[in-house]
Amino acid sequence: MIPTLRILANMGSLHRLAPFWVLAMALAVWLATPLVVFALVWGVAMQFFVEYAMHRFLMHRAPPADQGVFNQLYRSHIGHHEFPGDPEFFTGDDHWYPVRFGLISAALHMLVLWPVLGLAGAASFAAIAIFGGSASAFAFYEYCHTLAHLRVPKGWFGQRVTQSHMAHHFRDHRATFHVSFGMGWIDRLFGTPHDAVTARARFDRRTMLSMGMDPDDLRLVTARKAFGISRAPRGGVAARPE
Repeated sequence: MIPTLRILANMGSLHRLAPFWVLAMALAVWLATPLVVFALVWGVAMQFFVEYAMHRFLMHRAPPADQGVFNQLYRSHIGHHEFPGDPEFFTGDDHWYPVRFGLISAALHMLVLWPVLGLAGAASFAAIAIFGGSASAFAFYEYCHTLAHLRVPKGWFGQRVTQSHMAHHFRDHRATFHVSFGMGWIDRLFGTPHDAVTARARFDRRTMLSMGMDPDDLRLVTARKAFGISRAPRGGVAARPE
């Protein structure tokens, strides 16, 4: 647990969310109504669906032709698949993105709820749901994801999280898009659970770590050079030069 928490403590995205989370939770404690509880539950549930949707449709979208856009996708996710043991690629480099996404989500919630709850009620619900519930679920996701990738002693919880997520990395990158513990039902709901037979049919050792791309694709070669990586991962083992 300690190595995992040490990495989380240095994540810029969590640093930037922390003040918003503290204020949202303080507001939740101050109001302490059944609607506050619902807001927290709603925020948590929504974040788990966002986790799945962003992983499947944004991070695993078709590789962009534009090299600049491709480099951004490489830094945010492809590089993580090629070098899954490198903490540098555990998360994207835009540490303000979760805050911007949260502010937009909160604004949309407030606009929808304003006619029902009034301005103050809508603003309180939105802040508590997004920066209390969703931010808590996001931190839990980061914990599960980091734990899955670290080579540390793991109990039952850690083993389950690791087994599930490593199936996505090393068996079938087109399935098992949930990461947070207990959220496998979302993959089943949307038809992307891990299936051993399907995984074996899809598996290509040469392209597995590059998410189906040829490891020598010029876009990958250029992106690696942009981030100081001199060679492609091969033979199912990814290594980043010191």
